[in-house]
Amino acid sequence: MTALPAQPVVHEVNTRVWLREVTEQPGRPPAGLGDVPGEAWDALVPPGVDAVWLMGVWERSAEGRALALRDPELRRSFAEALGEVRDEDVAGSPYCIRRYEVDAALGGAEGLAAARAALATRGAGLILDYVPNHVAPDSPWAHEHPEDFVHGTAESEQSDPAAYLRVGGHVLARGRDPFFPPWPDVVQLNAFAPSMRRATTDLLIRIGGMCDGVRCDMAMLLMNDIFAKTWGQSAGPPPREDFWAAVLDGVLRHHPDMTFMAEAYWDLEWPLQQQGFGFCYDKRLYDRLLHENAASVRAHLTADESYQRRLVRFLENHDEPRAAAVLPAGKERAAAVVIATVPGATLWHEGQFAGRRVRVPVFLTRRPDERPDPALHAFHERLLAAVHGSGMRTGRWRLLECTGWPDNASYHDILSWCWTGPAGRHLVAVNLSPRPAQARIPLPWTELAARHCRLTDVLAGDFHWDRSGEELTGPGLYVGLEAWGAHVLAVEPG
Repeated sequence: MTALPAQPVVHEVNTRVWLREVTEQPGRPPAGLGDVPGEAWDALVPPGVDAVWLMGVWERSAEGRALALRDPELRRSFAEALGEVRDEDVAGSPYCIRRYEVDAALGGAEGLAAARAALATRGAGLILDYVPNHVAPDSPWAHEHPEDFVHGTAESEQSDPAAYLRVGGHVLARGRDPFFPPWPDVVQLNAFAPSMRRATTDLLIRIGGMCDGVRCDMAMLLMNDIFAKTWGQSAGPPPREDFWAAVLDGVLRHHPDMTFMAEAYWDLEWPLQQQGFGFCYDKRLYDRLLHENAASVRAHLTADESYQRRLVRFLENHDEPRAAAVLPAGKERAAAVVIATVPGATLWHEGQFAGRRVRVPVFLTRRPDERPDPALHAFHERLLAAVHGSGMRTGRWRLLECTGWPDNASYHDILSWCWTGPAGRHLVAVNLSPRPAQARIPLPWTELAARHCRLTDVLAGDFHWDRSGEELTGPGLYVGLEAWGAHVLAVEPG
């Protein structure tokens, strides 16, 4: 197993869609992960990427696919993404899993092993999905171990068929979260059942032999208090130990370097970290960057650094709209600088660098042709490479205050922070507004006060400024940034 860095940069890939594009050739049968050309792997792992999340490798449910093909709302979403949709374009949901076996259409276990080896030669780890809350109705798990599921009664099946279904000789609950109707294509595992906890631990140990990390779908649904509120007496009494604390402890004893990443909402990131997750989604930062102002983002970044280092920062993933579709070009670049230079893991979605705008439902095996944005692609790769090459994220991070003038409040629109460590001193300033802004940023490095300093823009490379340490540590560095502008600076004594 490859141990991922303390704050990994992860590139998410819709495996089926991507595989089809990089291997499809007229007149030849579909290819598997073992047939991917080297240049396609190279494109997934540009400098600065530490791991690739191959989303959707497990065997999908035929029963779930049939439901999707009959669902008018889903068919509309497919048509919105693709226009004309053929049945063969629909593989079913990667989160309606029949078995945790690599799908034969992707080359099976041999193909996945080849993919992992290809990534390892490029210095990148492999992350896979795990869906702890539910499985497909045609999963062998549901038929062979009904004791691991939430049960209903014959009366509940008859009175509420949208919430219960018969699997074999048992009435089982359909999977759900507490704020939405039940999902029609899955059955609900019982997080309180001791046998289900043991089975989950064993399954994750097995998955840990195939990858370097796991992203756990909707992880908060299995927490004892959430599960009890969702299912009440149907689940039985809550065990003393929380679900994830019990499961992850067992897995990490076998795979101590395995990385666990939780999809998490409802401000439950901290308790999930306490229960063993290395990283949790930071949906709050996503929402603030897209919909709120610099002051809101700054308030979010006042949290303790050790907590922030275990968050996953992102501007898009397969559940969110494409960033290029919802953000003006300048704001997208500014937000990307924020994501790349604050503490924590960072998550980037394949196609995001090139400016793809169409969010493709995960049920589909293809996506529409879109004209790439070469300038945006170059910007993202330059940003990731520059941050990685600088080594700044190996140091300690600190949020900085920006000051201004009575007749110029634009400094409120500027965010700033610094990194200090073995790789040196680095300063980031971002104007999170659609208008020019100016500020003074007092730097915390008092040891520079009596020296002259050179500031080099690590994104541009050949731009530098000379400033006195007395100015930098006193009134502060003066910055004037255009709308959505940013500086990522290396600060070195002269």
